[in-house]
Amino acid sequence: MQYFKPTGNYLPADFFLGDCMPFAHDGSFHLFYLLDEGHHKGLGGLGGHQWAHASTSDLVHWAHHPLALAIDAEWECSICTGSVFYHDDTYHAFYATRLRDWTQHLGHAISRDGIHFEKTTPNPFAAPPPGYSPVDYRDPFVFQGDDGYFHMLVTSRITDYPLHDRGGCLLHLTSPDLWNWTVVGPLLIPGADRGGAGVPECPDLFEWNGWYYLLFGITLQTHYRMARHPLGPWRRPLVDVLDTRFCAVMKTAPFGDNRRIGVGWAGPRDGDLDSGRMLWGGNAVFRELVQRNDGTLGTRFVPELALGKSEPLPLTMTPLTPGCQGDSRQIAFDTPETLAVAALDDLPRSAQIRCRAEPTGDTARFGLGLRGQGAFAEHYALTIDPALRTVTLAGERIEGVVGLDEPFALEINLYNDIIDVCIDGQRTLINRLPELQGNRLFFFCDGGAVHFTEIAICALC
Repeated sequence: MQYFKPTGNYLPADFFLGDCMPFAHDGSFHLFYLLDEGHHKGLGGLGGHQWAHASTSDLVHWAHHPLALAIDAEWECSICTGSVFYHDDTYHAFYATRLRDWTQHLGHAISRDGIHFEKTTPNPFAAPPPGYSPVDYRDPFVFQGDDGYFHMLVTSRITDYPLHDRGGCLLHLTSPDLWNWTVVGPLLIPGADRGGAGVPECPDLFEWNGWYYLLFGITLQTHYRMARHPLGPWRRPLVDVLDTRFCAVMKTAPFGDNRRIGVGWAGPRDGDLDSGRMLWGGNAVFRELVQRNDGTLGTRFVPELALGKSEPLPLTMTPLTPGCQGDSRQIAFDTPETLAVAALDDLPRSAQIRCRAEPTGDTARFGLGLRGQGAFAEHYALTIDPALRTVTLAGERIEGVVGLDEPFALEINLYNDIIDVCIDGQRTLINRLPELQGNRLFFFCDGGAVHFTEIAICALC
């Protein structure tokens, strides 16, 4: 399911996976997701989304189910993102509906088996309250508090906010019974940006080992806050983002023994150009959350979804400059003053790259050149900068990456135009880059010394 895209005889090629709503109950991990047509072009651009559904008990073997929530009324122009909550032998699906005038309202459906849902009445059961934008009222997320009350977080926007057009918020509602809801007020106002760009989307709130986490998307990038209480006060960590925007609006669910699995989506680039904007809807991106000693979060690849399970390929290493030596399994660089490069040839287009990087001294920058060709002529640079604590993949960058001046493991998936990177099982970054088709893999060091060891290249299964 890693990089899954909806397909099959019943779907044309222009269907994609949108916002994901993972949910766990009774030993099963469920993935509800928005079935997207033409990158949000369905029903005249209103979305035309419906809830699709797959489930698993082991993350390896998946069952695909009928649509959980379908458009079945003329006024429903999109069944938008929401959440599933289990209580008293009933599955409750809370969602938003977009109408033809672009206003958004909340809906509620119930199920006994978690597969077949029936919408309840009144439908919709809630409209945007006075003082909040009528076109920003979506993504309901429901949880139960220690007080026994049920709480709902809704993507919203305050229309008359003291700072100009920065009233994007998560609106807090409460209920004693999951049916009758009362507006409390904003739980979080990030103030990140103006207008719709500053609205926090797709909230996800959970407790993990004594910490409460609140995830939300700003312009599709997943952010998070931390607290010791489910309703805050919320603390913003120094690095408050998870992955890049190509793991869009990640939401999570528990799995197994104290694990947490997140799912977002990566849209392709417009026009199949490296410079194209990311389109809405694409392929699933799975992550396992990592909790550090101070409570901050990281992400890593999910072991059960590993794609490179074949034997390492026998490749040839070619030094392109002085300052490097080795073979296809290990390459050592010692180049204090200039750039040194080595190449491995004949990589398949879809492959997994694994290695360890062991920098020494004051190494400035090092990394890999992916989809390369020629004598370092073209490639997508994965650049590691220990001093700046940054890792950059052809324009997408993550910051605050600790431990880059010490030995660490590196995993890279090349899957069609998707390039996905995991650094020492602690941080991930992903990009989509469709243009270059080269089959050379470059290793480089730009000032200093680094030893790449345990290099293994496998074709993806």
